[in-house]
Amino acid sequence: MVAVLTSPPPPPSPPPSQLARLSHHPGRSLRWDAQGRRWWWAGSDAHAVHACAERQGAPLLCRLPDAAGLLAHCRSGRMLLGLAKRLGLAQPDRQAGARQLRLQPLVAVDAAEPRTAVSDGCTDRRGFLVFGTRNVAEDGRAIGSFYQYSRQHGLRRLALPVVAEASAICFSADGRRMFFADARASAIMACEYDADAGAVRAVEVFAQLAPGAGARGAALDADGCLWSAQPGQLLRYAADGKVVQRIAHDCTSIAFGGAGLAQLAAVGAGGLFTVPVPGVAGQADSPFDDHPSQ
Repeated sequence: MVAVLTSPPPPPSPPPSQLARLSHHPGRSLRWDAQGRRWWWAGSDAHAVHACAERQGAPLLCRLPDAAGLLAHCRSGRMLLGLAKRLGLAQPDRQAGARQLRLQPLVAVDAAEPRTAVSDGCTDRRGFLVFGTRNVAEDGRAIGSFYQYSRQHGLRRLALPVVAEASAICFSADGRRMFFADARASAIMACEYDADAGAVRAVEVFAQLAPGAGARGAALDADGCLWSAQPGQLLRYAADGKVVQRIAHDCTSIAFGGAGLAQLAAVGAGGLFTVPVPGVAGQADSPFDDHPSQ
């Protein structure tokens, strides 16, 4: 099903005053830590990851040896980080203050191609990491790929179209449907997904975007609707790809968290904000399965 932005007008967006800023640190790859009751995100202006408590509390900054494109929480309590050309595990200190994170290397990513870097990613319902790469060269050509990484199967490339910048990766509640995008194109894609086989099929356009728009971050709510961060706005899509809600706010990544996963947060160039979405709750992330394979 292909949807266009000529659907009936969605409900009006909330006044800007209802958006509450939690942090001024810009970033991407926003995730909710249910154990620590914190928002975590990768910094976009520094080689660091940031954390901010759900309620008032001291912010946390952990420095990295390289810029991070993604992060995910692990079953062990550790954090999985995707730096420019590698994945690694770290144990963040939950205390306030700036400190260097030590990374346990896991796997190199696209090591023979200097023009790419790790981009967006998240865990699937099986606890495997699915992520993509982006072209960091000036030509901007579509040379980025999508991958799955697990301790059981290692790094596997997914048979999806190449992109200029992989983005908007998320999964349905049953884990059988994957959503993804090229942030420099004007469509959100979907496909059937088999985690254990590392296989995808039936790739199709889920939603056609306005010319010049690009899907950045994405998250699914408990009703099966997809929330998409696009330039200047957040859009909520129903399961058939039609726009049902529009909120004026510019960001690069979104996530649900807080009590009952009823809080939507967004991070971008302006920092971290909470966005009021009454009556909406999110789906919990599946932690990355970081136990060694048997």
